[in-house]
This record gives sequence, C-alpha cells and structure tokens, in this order.
Amino acid sequence: MVKRIYKLATRDQWAGARETGLFLGAPVDLADGFIHFSTAAQVEETARKHFRGVDDLLLLAVSVDQLSALDGPLKWEPSRGGALFPHLYTSMPVSAVLEEIALPIDEEGFHAFPQLQQEE
Repeated sequence: MVKRIYKLATRDQWAGARETGLFLGAPVDLADGFIHFSTAAQVEETARKHFRGVDDLLLLAVSVDQLSALDGPLKWEPSRGGALFPHLYTSMPVSAVLEEIALPIDEEGFHAFPQLQQEE
C-alpha cells in the first residue's frame, strides 16, 4: 500500500499554503478541479514533462493516510499512458506534508531528485 505521494510546487505556492494552513492547488490544479499528485515512480517524469526550467521547485512528500481522512476524496484515476495517478478533490492541509525537499536544477532545466522508496 502506498503511504506517501508527491506534490510538486513552487516555493511561492508552498509559502502561501503555509501562511493559511491549506494548499488549495497550483493553477493547473485549480483549473482541473483537483490537486494532482504522483507516486514515487511517477514524480520524476511529471517534473520532466511539466516543470522543466522551474528553478524554485519543491518536492512535497504527503501522507496518504492523512489525505484519506479528509472530506474530499483521494481518487486514483487513469492519466498519462493509462497509469493511475492520485487526485485530491479538496484542499490539502499543510499538516499532511511529511517532508519538503528542494529540487536543484541543472543547466538543461531538469531537476535532481533524491532516491525515493518505491512502494507497492
């Protein structure tokens, strides 16, 4: 069972959430009506596809258990290539974030990720 999922957010987006205690979502999340997350196996490709060149990117490790206890459901829905991605249909409390990791960027605009444990 997956215990952690990941959200990519800019430092400014996360700073705003920390001020209010709730992450409402990035612009793409607000437009789509849910907060996009990725698993450990998916998040690097998500960053390569959607965040190349973003130099203030954070990787937020989020507790699945805490999100599952919210009123709005955490749903696993097909997306890229039919893979199931976690989507949250409510705002995310800052307290659900277990870890914040800064992602350095290289000269080609790609982010360096730490080793993430792959969960079943």
